[in-house]
Amino acid sequence: MANVIEVSREKFEELVAEALDTIPPELTGVMSNVVVTVVDDPPEPHLLGLYTGVPLTERGDWYSAVLPDRIEIYRNPICQICDTEADVVDEVRITVVHEVGHHFGIDDARLHELGW
Repeated sequence: MANVIEVSREKFEELVAEALDTIPPELTGVMSNVVVTVVDDPPEPHLLGLYTGVPLTERGDWYSAVLPDRIEIYRNPICQICDTEADVVDEVRITVVHEVGHHFGIDDARLHELGW
């Protein structure tokens, strides 16, 4: 097994913010009622990120006064699967884009086809 890469929470949060900045503005401009947070450990083993909410494609007239969707990016599992800090940067970006894809209503199968 590889050495576990230690990335501070503060640095990891910066990596998540940088990954969000790589998403084109025409997409981030239509993201709505969603919060992205860093969490140390997932609720289930082997998760790197998790989207919880109502995707944009499923929102209708009924959608109002609801809590924000949540995208959680899990710091410890990402660090555990990476060999270098550069790997952490790459994996954070992949995970952030993958979870944002769910916010847009894209399912896992299609995200994997697209390389995310």
